[in-house]
Amino acid sequence: MISPARIAAFDILTAVSAGNADLPTAIAFARSNLRDDRDRALAAEIASGVQRWRAALDHLIVEFSKRAISRLDPEIVEILRLSAYQLLHLTRVPASAVVDDAVNLAGRAGKRSASGFVNAVLRTISRRRDSLPLPPRPHDPGDRAAVLDYLSVSLSHPRWLAARWLDRFGFEAAEAWLQFNNAPGAVTLRANRLQLTPQQLVARLADEGVKAHLATYAVDGLIVDEGYPLRGRGLEEGWFVAQDEASQLVAMLAGEHVSGSVLDACASPGGKTTALAAAMAGQGLLVACDVRERRIDLLRRTVAASRASNVRIVQADLLKPLPFRAAFACVLVDAPCSGLGTLRRDPDIRWRRREADLVTLAAAELTMLQHAAERVAPGGRLIYATCSSEPEENEAVADAFLASTPSFVPIPAREAHPALADVLVDARGHLRTEPHRHGLEAFFGAVFERP
Repeated sequence: MISPARIAAFDILTAVSAGNADLPTAIAFARSNLRDDRDRALAAEIASGVQRWRAALDHLIVEFSKRAISRLDPEIVEILRLSAYQLLHLTRVPASAVVDDAVNLAGRAGKRSASGFVNAVLRTISRRRDSLPLPPRPHDPGDRAAVLDYLSVSLSHPRWLAARWLDRFGFEAAEAWLQFNNAPGAVTLRANRLQLTPQQLVARLADEGVKAHLATYAVDGLIVDEGYPLRGRGLEEGWFVAQDEASQLVAMLAGEHVSGSVLDACASPGGKTTALAAAMAGQGLLVACDVRERRIDLLRRTVAASRASNVRIVQADLLKPLPFRAAFACVLVDAPCSGLGTLRRDPDIRWRRREADLVTLAAAELTMLQHAAERVAPGGRLIYATCSSEPEENEAVADAFLASTPSFVPIPAREAHPALADVLVDARGHLRTEPHRHGLEAFFGAVFERP
């Protein structure tokens, strides 16, 4: 009998490779069909691990099979990937069980004729696990070809992206960034101040058997050290929102005590919306928008759990002029972007994005920012944020906005919130987090004001 977790991992990976779902969606669907928590965890671990290490796994498959990935059936590729990942990274799992399940998976996928091939490749990988033919860490950082082979294959990132980071940051920083992306991140929470403080949340979680400590930079952030808070009653009762620490910093750009009317123009899943609602102490008006029904439903659930009573949800497309006559004292545009700053949390993005995407995304982001600016009141604040690492989507969009909209002036991010650490603000006054400097995902934030 094939392990249910391996069947689920196979289904997740085939869905992602076929473009039928992104990794989080595919994992959520597969997990809903598994009864055992251990199977849910293992399926997610295998699928996420394959996406992190896909380039290295494919390199080994090609080396040991003597066949290009393009010459193999897609189902066999996914079986080899998920099995090789287990053999190399989940070494507590018996190799014989991994190989036997892989052979049986091939039969289940209607590829029984490939069973011997699958068996031979995986047994070779298992036998050679201590001497794998991967590009070594180069002794000479000036050998560009060797460096990029190591970064793109051994550390498993697209070559074009590794080259960008190498050119901008140098070898050691690029290496550290890629290693950061390949290490699973801790569970990070944001205390919902509408109900309790971060210190109170630490104590309440301890009563639930969860150990956590305060985050380094986000004022309401907690890092989980031990336990499973997402399975307890805290999530449903709105004690916290599961939100990355770098993401939490974006809402801080609105100010310590936001007042009046606020617009979160790209709001789902609702982490920043509920952070703004807490900063407003539940007073005033907070309008939260998104465009797709599924994301509106997710936003509605997050807001309801937080008990934020001052939030009004509106379906709107920021690529078009917004359907409001009134102006807002603060408008946040957390723009849909490449997501290249979040490859630790969303490892499949690295394989879905292309360098050519950046130009198209930046054009859309500028349009959204311009539409949002139309609804900022005199004296009001406009915030532009992305979870991208790339300048085309970040400072280039901010510069293009200022050039096209002279009625706004830039405001240094360090002036936005007294608790925002100076180390998180770059020389141009933008919020910028980077893995090799801060141990956080790469986020960007710019603040503007209409005088």
